Amino acid sequence: MKAEVEELLSLLQVERLEYNLFRGVSGEIGSPNVFGGQVLGQALMSAAITVEAARGVHSLHAYFLRPGDKNARIVYDVERIRDGGSFTTRRVVAIQHGRPIFNFAASFHVEEPGPRHEQPMAQVIGPEGLASDRELRRRIIGRLPEARRAAAKTEGAIDFRHVEPYDPLAPTPGPSLRHTWLRIADRMPDDPILHRAALAYASDFGLLQSAMIPHGLSFMQPSLQVASLDHAMWFHDDFRADEWLLYEMESPAAGGARGFCRGTFHTQDGRLVASVAQEGLIRMRRASESIEHGDPSR
Repeated sequence: MKAEVEELLSLLQVERLEYNLFRGVSGEIGSPNVFGGQVLGQALMSAAITVEAARGVHSLHAYFLRPGDKNARIVYDVERIRDGGSFTTRRVVAIQHGRPIFNFAASFHVEEPGPRHEQPMAQVIGPEGLASDRELRRRIIGRLPEARRAAAKTEGAIDFRHVEPYDPLAPTPGPSLRHTWLRIADRMPDDPILHRAALAYASDFGLLQSAMIPHGLSFMQPSLQVASLDHAMWFHDDFRADEWLLYEMESPAAGGARGFCRGTFHTQDGRLVASVAQEGLIRMRRASESIEHGDPSR
């Protein structure tokens, strides 16, 4: 297994401290604070440990309350809200330095038959003919700030291939609708909850950018403060996160320093397997103000 994928899978695992208490460590993706997708994945894994394996997660809802400290471990406090006949509900609070940084709820459901329909997958070019995200980053590495160059050189645990590439250093206004193929870059174990946690992790990459592109904005602009405010996800069917998934993202609305985004995940054979929604902070700051992704002063 590739070292980067092994590191991601290890990152998603949490250490059990007590009956309902778990602890996770933080990874490095070049951001100043803990990556939101990491906390989503770890919170889901913490909740899932307290649920019988026959019940798969079908939805999660989360709020990012404070920026996470990458140098401190994160404690996940799981509350067993309900164990019903077919549904199980869990609430998780992520804590650092004695304060909550993240609030999360997830619902698990036994597998049942029922009517089915789904939105068809967009007709776009397949991943095989597209440049990888790593290749695109290498093309602009000389233009990146020194602090971001090390992260840009890394292989990465997720293979992203953008149907509509976007230059974050020279953004121009364009449609919010975007398509990205993604997959974990090596074979994963067969554990379904691990694949869903990995997709929750990946779903936080690039989604908020769909609300910035119509305005010619980029997270690389020092005058812009960007932070995820909340995140919701629904799982419709089984999938493997190490096989190609098409992530379709769009932003129906933005205003009041917030952007609303939503997305869907389809397998290569066209099955809709997950949906996601997120609202994020998009705030223009004066040059005299400090810029920090995820600043709690929001």
